Amino acid sequence: MRRIWRYLAFALIGLAAFVFLNNTSFLGPDLSGEPVLLAHRGIAQRFETAGLTNDSCTAERMLPPTHAYLENTIASMRASFEAGADIVELDVHPTTDGEFAVFHDWTLDCRTNGQGVTREQSMVYLKTLDIGHGYTADGGKTFPFRGEAVGLMPTLEEVLASFPDRSFLINVKSNDPSEGKALAKFLAGLPPQRRTQLMVYGGDRPIAALRDSLPEVKTLSRSSLKSCLLRYIGYGWTGAVPPACRSSVIFVPINIAPWLWGWPGRFLERMNSAGSHVFVIGPYEGGDFSTGIDNREDLSRLPEGYGGGVFTNEIEKIAPLLDVSIRGRSGQ
Repeated sequence: MRRIWRYLAFALIGLAAFVFLNNTSFLGPDLSGEPVLLAHRGIAQRFETAGLTNDSCTAERMLPPTHAYLENTIASMRASFEAGADIVELDVHPTTDGEFAVFHDWTLDCRTNGQGVTREQSMVYLKTLDIGHGYTADGGKTFPFRGEAVGLMPTLEEVLASFPDRSFLINVKSNDPSEGKALAKFLAGLPPQRRTQLMVYGGDRPIAALRDSLPEVKTLSRSSLKSCLLRYIGYGWTGAVPPACRSSVIFVPINIAPWLWGWPGRFLERMNSAGSHVFVIGPYEGGDFSTGIDNREDLSRLPEGYGGGVFTNEIEKIAPLLDVSIRGRSGQ
């Protein structure tokens, strides 16, 4: 019996040593490299988030503007790339005339001078709207962008034509599988090289439909992310990558990241080898993953020399801070 216990102790010590050596960052790959910056909706007007619900009109909660850019517009995207973004996130809705409108809201009432469900309109009609109509920072006393943004809602085709060499993360705003199929058909008409610059996320059903049609396109949905992270936490210590983590977009809350096996170097290397892109987002505190790395405090929680993705709502503020918070700390 004593010999059995001795063998068991040796086995446990060996297992512990394997887990440590297989996941420690000290023996992992070099982290040096430039972070990949993902600008959420481009450069956008910020809004008050306290008490925010899914039904809140964020245009009516706008903070005093510090710039003239409106989210999901060509000008906003161009400014984002010029500010340092590597990828811009945008939102799409199908239209009744076969286009994909680039616009965030499910309905038109909050942000524009139109009414109704966005996807129930034609692109011809959407092009007549003022997408800056509803923005106010003083409870409706003034509307600084009213009349300045008529016709500025672009199509997905226009965005891709305006930035032929740039990368985008496309957000499908519904849970309708037919929308995933329609977007897959649109993407299938693009050159293969162009598709490698595009990623898609959204509802479980449209993303599953798109992935069935175009498995080479990197995707993300709530269920795929949950499956990926939970399974990786369960057995990622072996170095194995769960199927749900392959050819995917992976959002990792900054407060969850240290719990992932091999974080940061081994984890990033494994996901990269599996054909996936990892983006650190803001702390997870329940609810939707809607926050980004938007302030100096969250940025300081990234590892020295971090070369993975960073998801931010404030590209114009975060890009300059990276020189101090990441590159500066690593001596670059």
